[in-house]
Amino acid sequence: MKAKSIIFFDIDGTLLNGEKQLPASTKESVFQLKAAGHEVAIATGRGPFMFEDLRKELDIHTFVSYNGQYVVLQDEVIYTNPLNEAALGKLTETALENQHPVVFMDEKDMKANVPRHAYIKEGFDSLKVGFYPTFDPVYYQGRELYQALLFCPEGEQKQYENVFSEFDFIRWHPVSLDVIPHGGSKAKGIEKVIEKLAMPKERQYAFGDGLNDMEMLREIPNSVAMGNAVQKVKDAAAHVTTSVEDDGIYHGLVKLGLLS
Repeated sequence: MKAKSIIFFDIDGTLLNGEKQLPASTKESVFQLKAAGHEVAIATGRGPFMFEDLRKELDIHTFVSYNGQYVVLQDEVIYTNPLNEAALGKLTETALENQHPVVFMDEKDMKANVPRHAYIKEGFDSLKVGFYPTFDPVYYQGRELYQALLFCPEGEQKQYENVFSEFDFIRWHPVSLDVIPHGGSKAKGIEKVIEKLAMPKERQYAFGDGLNDMEMLREIPNSVAMGNAVQKVKDAAAHVTTSVEDDGIYHGLVKLGLLS
């Protein structure tokens, strides 16, 4: 049997296909990894409450959520990195002036600063999670938030990037950006897991497809970009597999020698 390794999987476009379905080959591959004694983990921009069903289906207990800002190892929270509350308040004021809605997110829930907005519906419709943020314009006050969503079209984010140095902005949808603490990333969250497990570099693996996966794919030596990723994401990875629609997880694991 191979020495125990840890494999991190992004969710959208990696574990789940464009219809937000889990391919049968992916599910089987995950359970084969677990049966071989490997640690299987999730690394996602989603909040914990947005992929609870997937964790249960795959029996996964370790995850890096909110792009590295809320990290759990074997059901125990080991790291949190909340947003700066004062800066988030100022960003929200600016966004309101520009008619750009903001969604505030903690480990259990999410709230929007406007009652409803077409951009919010468009973004969450694409995720197919089956629910939407409810209205609470001051949800950011007095609590730790690990990510916000700023809803603005492509090309309009510079006015925020140029002013709010406390944050990094990562586009995940034509009308929406993840807002995370400056310097935060999936790679930083993964570091916290690796430190606890003392797992050597050669036994660290990661699969991803999005712009928020690039640091993770660069930092982990055995990294794999999905075939459906854009070229700059593929360039960040050590390997490229087939698309999620074409059993990309299975083929990538075979290429790495983790499955036969």
